[in-house]
Amino acid sequence: MSTSSRIHPERDPLRPPPAPGMGRGFSLAVAAHVLLVVALSFGVSWRSTPVPAMEAELWSAVPKAAAPKEQLPTETQPQPPKEEPKPEPPKPQQPPPEQVQAQRDAEIAIAKAKERKQKEEQAQREADEKQRKLEQQKREKDEADKKERDRKLKEEQAKKDDAAKDKAEKAKQEKARKDAEARAEAQRQENLRRIQGMAGASGGPTSTGTALKSSGPSANYAGRIKARVRPNIIYSDPGGPSNPEAEVEVRAAPDGTIIARKVVKSSGLPDFDSAVLRALDKTEKFPPDTDGRVPQVMIITFRPRE
Repeated sequence: MSTSSRIHPERDPLRPPPAPGMGRGFSLAVAAHVLLVVALSFGVSWRSTPVPAMEAELWSAVPKAAAPKEQLPTETQPQPPKEEPKPEPPKPQQPPPEQVQAQRDAEIAIAKAKERKQKEEQAQREADEKQRKLEQQKREKDEADKKERDRKLKEEQAKKDDAAKDKAEKAKQEKARKDAEARAEAQRQENLRRIQGMAGASGGPTSTGTALKSSGPSANYAGRIKARVRPNIIYSDPGGPSNPEAEVEVRAAPDGTIIARKVVKSSGLPDFDSAVLRALDKTEKFPPDTDGRVPQVMIITFRPRE
């Protein structure tokens, strides 16, 4: 309500009298406005800028709305140019759960593959080390077996050598035994002949023969026989201080043909003994002695150098 409506009528004679029932209408209008304000306060949010107040004057008994007050246009202040908002950096797009799960499964698979590869490499290293140890053991075993074979071969060879030596020694002893027995038998036979010859011998006191009567080749007959046989002996004398003697028993026919010969005492030189026997075979026949006879049995000695 304006100030002019509050002036008492007695003070303004030109003002018309108020219409009857003005107070009641005014009260109704105020109540309606209050209700409207209350309704608007619940339905509409209040603004921060105040709403300008409106003034009205009543000139008639019927309430009428007053015309708006003339307002001068206000100069608008130029507003500073608004800064364009900087674009926010794009947020990383979250992958879908399926992709996250797939990536997680891939990482797990890679980790498992890496672990499996490490286990395989470790197993391969262990297998290589085991194979190397087996090969080393095999080489050592082969070397030990070779040494054992060599040792056995050496032992067998040594046994063979010992057996050969024993056999040769036994053969030598057996030969020596047989030679000793042969010499003993010859000596025994010689003793028997001597004993038998002494019973009716006619030789002198100094005779060394075994026959009952003196008989045999002349003194130079043995030299003649040796002179005939000697050129047929083919033997290379090895030299040396020894000049061994070989005794050969020769049996001849009455006409002097040699029918048998054998070595009764070896010279110790087998080649010389064989050379003497070959020379007798080549000689074939002995010449007769001074009495025209050829002794049937003769013991002739030969030496390499004579």
